[in-house]
Amino acid sequence: MSKYFNSDSIITEHISEAQLKAYFVGFDFGVFRYEALTNKIMEAIVDFAFGCHEGILSTYKLAELRDAAQLIYKIEEYDPNNKNHLKKGNIPYKNAEEFKESRYYNRGEFGELILHLILRDFMETTPLLSKIFMKDSTGITVKGLDAVHIGRDLSDPTKKSLYLGESKLHRTGETGVKELLKDVKEHFNRNFLKGEFLLIGNKKNNFLPIDEYKDKNTIDDYKEFIKEKNYWYNKLKAVQKGEEKLQDIFSSVTIPMICTYTSALFETHTDESTDEFKSEFKKEIESLQKKFQDGVELIKQNATVGEPIATDLNIILMLFPIPDKKILVKKLHEKLSHQQRA
Repeated sequence: MSKYFNSDSIITEHISEAQLKAYFVGFDFGVFRYEALTNKIMEAIVDFAFGCHEGILSTYKLAELRDAAQLIYKIEEYDPNNKNHLKKGNIPYKNAEEFKESRYYNRGEFGELILHLILRDFMETTPLLSKIFMKDSTGITVKGLDAVHIGRDLSDPTKKSLYLGESKLHRTGETGVKELLKDVKEHFNRNFLKGEFLLIGNKKNNFLPIDEYKDKNTIDDYKEFIKEKNYWYNKLKAVQKGEEKLQDIFSSVTIPMICTYTSALFETHTDESTDEFKSEFKKEIESLQKKFQDGVELIKQNATVGEPIATDLNIILMLFPIPDKKILVKKLHEKLSHQQRA
């Protein structure tokens, strides 16, 4: 059973291998469960936005939910008198709806939120850092790694691992996998990683002090989190200062990479329990996995000696096909907008 948000009541982990995880959501009387899925995703919004920076928020008030929604990104209202709202390039927007879709359709925060939910529930991780919480402005997109969590070392459950995650929410599985491969190439090199470690390290003290922690029910859990947090921050600082090898910390790094994407599977199936659906699902997932693995091997072959990507990184490909990315994002955007005004 999934630990934090009980998302396995909605999301099925149908494939669970060392380097491949695959998920799907089913139907209710032949209708895809968008409402149940989007509600479950939004349940994680406070946890995603605040992480453990303000303590372990196992319960929270409406105001905290509203603040979390506002942290994700600023939803801009359409103003026909605003010259920036009138055109996309040199082409006028047809109406306010087209303007709104242009604002939210290609943003990545919902993909990051899905990654957060999956990591928390199916891998039982703890967020080390919420980059959303550290944003300087609600209107900007945060660059860099999409998740920085602490979790079990999947090869040795007695040890802990640093999870450095990437996410994509795409119109097809093929294009999403290509974008993940681009992240593999651009993000798992020395310069990028040391820059990320510096940014993460600068947030070491952005957590609620123990003497200000009020929830007696979770204070022991929070003390344990602070202990783990300090351990990983000290290791990252040591790498940044050159006191520890990058390869040493990467021996305990897990890289979950999720692609949520529009799949044609749902054009011909309305029942996830059939053998036909499961067979086609498995075939599609394995095809995308092969494309990803081939891409990673090519990147490794062309990588400079001494770069992390030239070695065998502990990458977990996570695939999550849905009927329509646009519908999912629109529904999430509407729920986010509603929570911002709550």
